[in-house]
Amino acid sequence: MAAEKLSTRHLLGIKDINRNDIELIFETADNFKEVINRPIKKVPSLRDITIANIFFENSTRTKLSFELAEKRLSADVVNFAASSSSVSKGETLIDTVNNILSMKVDMVVMRHPYAGAGQFLSKHVKAQIVNAGDGAHEHPTQALLDAFSIRQKLGDVASKKVVIVGDILHSRVAISNILCLQRLGAEVMVCGPTTLIPKHIHQLGVKVEHNLIKALNWCDVANMLRIQLERQDIKYFPSLREYAMMYGLNKQILDNLDKEIIVMHPGPINRGVEITSDVADSKQSIILEQVENGVAVRMAVLYLLASQG
Repeated sequence: MAAEKLSTRHLLGIKDINRNDIELIFETADNFKEVINRPIKKVPSLRDITIANIFFENSTRTKLSFELAEKRLSADVVNFAASSSSVSKGETLIDTVNNILSMKVDMVVMRHPYAGAGQFLSKHVKAQIVNAGDGAHEHPTQALLDAFSIRQKLGDVASKKVVIVGDILHSRVAISNILCLQRLGAEVMVCGPTTLIPKHIHQLGVKVEHNLIKALNWCDVANMLRIQLERQDIKYFPSLREYAMMYGLNKQILDNLDKEIIVMHPGPINRGVEITSDVADSKQSIILEQVENGVAVRMAVLYLLASQG
């Protein structure tokens, strides 16, 4: 049985939470999943709570998912897109947030291009902070929804073999996923070109493989990451076409494997690069389940944080 409450006031990264926290989030998300599949999808759990979504970086799906989760819980929601605000006129992170907090906000969901921004904020403001992605550092709710989706599909995460394929170097999803899956007892491998695998990643206790077919034959689950061209300051591989030939997952590869594996993707998909359309839309893909589970998991995180103020 999971604990009754989270061990932390904020959700800044998977490294700050323990296995009991993850189990509690999953059990709570199970209940919320039932709620969002009812005809009336709303519960009054956060009726008097105001949540500010502060995104200093572009986001469509994560922002939408958080907003939907907040509204399903009846919270009051304030949206703030920093790119179109006075931040671009030189205002600091603390100024921006203090201004928002003077509007009496209880919780801040923040995405920021710099690693550790959420940590910094949590030390300076009274509100609770949920990290919706900080640079190439962590993206805890994505890792939670990915692990929750594996649990839903395979019954358990423990002892499952999960390979994360692609741009590990620039990916906050990869690091959070590695930590979360390991906490839950899974075996993790990373696969990609040498230039996109961090040098010392084996110190996290993960296997490293550069051959996609070998990695896919080893795993139960393949999480195919997007190539993050916007974070790449130099060329890490000759061309997208060459990357797709070496590390792209197509239906032929999938059908020729020794066993049936599950295919995941955190989105947005570059169809024809990391996976082809027929893989994304195949019965082995749980990409749309990940999106649905994202709302339930984020509802669980917001609810559990709010209940300990």
